[in-house]
Amino acid sequence: MTQYDNNMQGVLFKNDKRESETHPHAKGSAEINGVEYWVSAWTNTDKNGNRYQKLKFTPKEETNQRGRQQARQVVDSGGGDVDDDLPFAAFERGSIA
Repeated sequence: MTQYDNNMQGVLFKNDKRESETHPHAKGSAEINGVEYWVSAWTNTDKNGNRYQKLKFTPKEETNQRGRQQARQVVDSGGGDVDDDLPFAAFERGSIA
């Protein structure tokens, strides 16, 4: 099977979930020098009426680390309410035969 080299390439898709002016018009991903990034793009107009796109690159690993940190905070804080009346909770404790 042929391996594709996606280095120095990326893709953007229209952001159908845009809810405010601060949300990007398009989102996607890119690989630059072997590092994967999330890409956000905003379409703007300059003072002469020319349209351009502003891009923001966020390393995917950075967003994964933030997600793991947030998950750890939830676990460390007790994880919220647990409903012991749920059948699977009893099953995990061995109460259901």
